[in-house]
Amino acid sequence: MSTFHYPRVLLKLSGEALAGEQRFGIDPEIVRSISRELAEIAALGVQMAIVIGGGNIFRGISSSATGMDRSSADYMGMLATVMNALAVQDALEKENIPTRVMSAITMREVAEPYIRRRAIRHLEKGRVIICAAGTGIPYFTTDTAAVIRALELKANAILKATRVNGVYDRDPEKDANATMYQSLSYIEVLQKKLRVMDSAAISLCMDNNLPIEVFNLFCKGNIKRVVLGETVGTRVQGE
Repeated sequence: MSTFHYPRVLLKLSGEALAGEQRFGIDPEIVRSISRELAEIAALGVQMAIVIGGGNIFRGISSSATGMDRSSADYMGMLATVMNALAVQDALEKENIPTRVMSAITMREVAEPYIRRRAIRHLEKGRVIICAAGTGIPYFTTDTAAVIRALELKANAILKATRVNGVYDRDPEKDANATMYQSLSYIEVLQKKLRVMDSAAISLCMDNNLPIEVFNLFCKGNIKRVVLGETVGTRVQGE
């Protein structure tokens, strides 16, 4: 474990990452490809927890903006993350990586309840844990849930996997002249209103000095390079 820059990590995946080009639902080939990369890291001995969003199936915030009750919309979004978690679990176990889905909403038939000490024990035994259903409480995004789980599990960093190479001053998918930052402080992210994570998640990271590595999920080998300490995308940390 001592050879890794980050021996225990929390990987934050967007739900949209699992949808691929279709941007909706779950693309089995994309899930298999991501799981092969994760399996390689887990097989090396890195302890890994995963938090997955649900935006490929249902987005609570956007639905509440159209008139749905926010609490109801958020609970529906949490259920979407459970579907994504089960898809990733299936793909990882096909790569012979033991996993546990742990849900913040009790659903014993498909997932264990999230219990911090049990989750840590799973990590110590070499199992990948997939934390589903966010925090189990409305009004919290999966970004905030990821930070909370990372802190509870004493992860060394949050790996924020995205569709682009890092954090930019503008949306690189809309502006070819966007400039990527190599490193940022938490305060800079908040002051510049950069879309790394929501402000609550960034503030939690800042308060607890938890680094965030933002990188392109779809460049093969990026996850391994980040874990080994290479500068791949953008690193967000204290000044």
